[in-house]
Amino acid sequence: MSEARTDGRAVPDPAVSDGSVFGGSTVPEDTRAAAAVVRARIPGLPVWTAAHAEPIRDAKRSGTGHFPPIVRSPRATTIRIPGPGGELVLREIASDSPTGVYLHIHGGGWFMGGADLQDHKLEALADDADLACVSVDYRLAPEHPFPAALEDCVAAATWLAETALRRWGTDRLVIGGDSAGAHLAALTLLRMRDTAAARFTCAHLIFGFFDLALTPSARQFGGERSIPRTADLHGYVDAFVGPDLDRRAPGVSPLYADLSGLCPATFVVGTEDALLDDSLFMHMRWLAAGNPSELHVYPGAPHNFVAMPCRAAIDAHSRAVAFIRRHIGA
Repeated sequence: MSEARTDGRAVPDPAVSDGSVFGGSTVPEDTRAAAAVVRARIPGLPVWTAAHAEPIRDAKRSGTGHFPPIVRSPRATTIRIPGPGGELVLREIASDSPTGVYLHIHGGGWFMGGADLQDHKLEALADDADLACVSVDYRLAPEHPFPAALEDCVAAATWLAETALRRWGTDRLVIGGDSAGAHLAALTLLRMRDTAAARFTCAHLIFGFFDLALTPSARQFGGERSIPRTADLHGYVDAFVGPDLDRRAPGVSPLYADLSGLCPATFVVGTEDALLDDSLFMHMRWLAAGNPSELHVYPGAPHNFVAMPCRAAIDAHSRAVAFIRRHIGA
């Protein structure tokens, strides 16, 4: 069932709507304000290149510049496991009695972010959906180009499949991520399906980057509406996959993969996101491949709106909790 969402009210399927549901008059004021804050940053930002990776990464980790302060949870524990590139660090935040284990893959254009930079979101998921959330500190580009990050995520997924029941008392596995993290989550699901190393109960994919050749919305987004801009997306991909890989190869861009035999998924995106088409297209391909899928589209919401102070973020969290509870309890 495909469904668009605004401020918690169900609206018609976007495939059959007359379009009015996504018009400017339907955008809640707090979503409009969040988008305006993002848009105001654009004039001061250079077009992203690999040279920007380290300073932006450092600013995010220290909570300086445009990035908010990082608040780390006292509940979090560190797990260290063997990885394909050496020791792999996982960050765990769990409820008292988890009924499922959520493998979280962070976003950040494959070049920034970390397992310990969104503890508040993982705490909320853990407590509200009765989960053990495990975030993977995968290797970052451009120092570690594709497929290093994917190999780390696959190693974490394989370890969870082998360990979850013994460590947390449940073998119900959920996978999720945002933006570049959703891309890696989708590719991890495909790897797991093909190797039978792990079986996931459901997937939670937030404004994913599923076509590294860029969908129409990404190509046409330009440089003034929001962040990331079209030129930024090109830069992220260049640093991640380099010049030689076919960006439409199924092992690189999951939109082009055979999606049969995958778990139920929920896709979340806003209309002021360059990656809008990625979720629209992936949702329909997921369904066409015979897998259950939900789509939640938030009018006027920019990229990363789930981390912003708006009702759309609250609704997206509530919908994710309900989706996960429904499937891990099945």
